[in-house]
Amino acid sequence: MTSPYLPILIFFACGIGFAVLSVLGLGLLLGPKRYNSAKVMAYECGIQPSPRADSRGRFPVKYATTAMLFIIFDVETIFLLPFAVTFDQMGLYGLLAMTVFLINAFFIADAYVWRRGGLDWD
Repeated sequence: MTSPYLPILIFFACGIGFAVLSVLGLGLLLGPKRYNSAKVMAYECGIQPSPRADSRGRFPVKYATTAMLFIIFDVETIFLLPFAVTFDQMGLYGLLAMTVFLINAFFIADAYVWRRGGLDWD
């Protein structure tokens, strides 16, 4: 007795196998093997790396703090959309919970990034 999900599992296995074989296998097999200084150089937003990057290719922390700030805004948006949709049904408790969330996620995170110098661009 076979499971009704067996054809779906076989289909997914074939799809994953094809993707791995075509992208990784054939790319490594048929791709050019020419390396130059531009390929191994660190990439920083399409511009030349800042002079503050040390010899090991490390970048200033400002890039990481900007990325974390972006993630904070994304998570905040993800939680604000369902709140806006069900605002009438949540009542005062929902309003207070969202206010506490916004104060924590927005103001405290922004104050931290601002104090660390993540918003100062030289």
